[in-house]
Amino acid sequence: MSQEDREVDEALALVSRATEARGPAAQAHAPHAAGPGAEPDRGGGETGGTGPAATSSAPPARTRATPWREARAVAARAGGEGAPRTRRVALAQALGQVLAEPLRALTDLPSFDTSAMDGWAVAGPGPWWSVGQGGQVLAGHAAPGALAEGAAVRIATGARVPPDATAVIRSEHARLDEAQARLYARREVVQGQDIRPRGQECRTGDQLLPAGALVSPAVLGLAAAAGYDELDVVPRPRVEVLVLGDELLDEGLPHDGMVRDALGPLLAPWLRALGAEVLATRHLGDDADALHRAVTASEADLVVTTGGTAAGPVDHVHPILRRAGAELLVDGVAVRPGHPMLLARLGGGAEGRYLVGLPGNPLAAVSGLLTLAEPLLRARAQRPALAPYSSPVRDAVNGHPHDTRLVPVVHRAGGADGNGPEQAVPLHYNGPAMLRGIAAADALAVVPPGGARAGQDLDILELPWTEGRFT
Repeated sequence: MSQEDREVDEALALVSRATEARGPAAQAHAPHAAGPGAEPDRGGGETGGTGPAATSSAPPARTRATPWREARAVAARAGGEGAPRTRRVALAQALGQVLAEPLRALTDLPSFDTSAMDGWAVAGPGPWWSVGQGGQVLAGHAAPGALAEGAAVRIATGARVPPDATAVIRSEHARLDEAQARLYARREVVQGQDIRPRGQECRTGDQLLPAGALVSPAVLGLAAAAGYDELDVVPRPRVEVLVLGDELLDEGLPHDGMVRDALGPLLAPWLRALGAEVLATRHLGDDADALHRAVTASEADLVVTTGGTAAGPVDHVHPILRRAGAELLVDGVAVRPGHPMLLARLGGGAEGRYLVGLPGNPLAAVSGLLTLAEPLLRARAQRPALAPYSSPVRDAVNGHPHDTRLVPVVHRAGGADGNGPEQAVPLHYNGPAMLRGIAAADALAVVPPGGARAGQDLDILELPWTEGRFT
């Protein structure tokens, strides 16, 4: 057991003894016991909303925490609501977006018989006499004349094959007797060799890719080859990030109770990797009126807030959502870290706008990002869900008694010699306020309530950088 695990177990034991000492009434309001890495039910940052002021007014009663998998499903359904959106963009602007319509060939590929190699186009059996005049057939030039039986002409890769040519012989497989202007093959010539016939790859109207395909650099190349100048795509969901907290610094070292803002630099690129267009990242501080104005005036499809989701004296997210007439779809999730995350539907617009409230602790915010924002954005952008997979965990992992845990892991080969099947190795520094573990991780393992034994298969959530989405 690690030092961190021992400290958590000791803290839980103290909580349990204190609760028992206070009697049944206190036990009814005590927090659940939690495994390593679990955080208190608050939405604040490093300092949180605790102390005497927190008890000055009782917040509205909370509904039960939504199970983790159910919360992800709710977010995905919310993202899929509304009529599909499309727009036409130039090829250069389509990278990373999703095809709104199937990609169908506008031409045969190739659109004419072409030479697959540099060499000689020949007609009939050899040896062949070399065509002296006209010299050679080059790519991008006008259609060559027909090739007579027994003739040969030099040809470049990608050039049109002359009518009546029966094969192309690669330069290294041919010998030219210049004195007699005769061409000889160094090996057997098969009819049609090294000729790419018209329509070999596709015919006009063939479906090359379905709607929903992600536009990669290769897709851009295929679309250009197939005759496209523009593509119909699903617009990227627009996201605005609001970082809350008076204690946050944008630069320099922490001092005088102030801490660096870790989430502002983290969230925008992560959201872009999930397919979003990030309109802005703004630091508002702990100001309820400023937060209400920012949320209600935002033009984003999704507003992401950090901190302020619990019930402390400066936790303003719930009050401003009530004031704005928002509908809470998820209010707390049975997951550690990140328990006090939320998802709300905001008013305005036929397609609906949403707010994801992330806890202020950094790893808890990452948990909320993957639990609520990622499924919502994927559905909104009509991106296909990633294929789920599992991996055996190398070491036993402590669990929360009731909630799912998300634990940073790295993939490593198993076995004493390192040649065994791949395993997920849990990382330390996985507390809710820590980023050291996730920064070194390949993925997050989904640990069920009660924990996991060594060798047990766990579901794995891949991280964007393991899929190359930051490059």
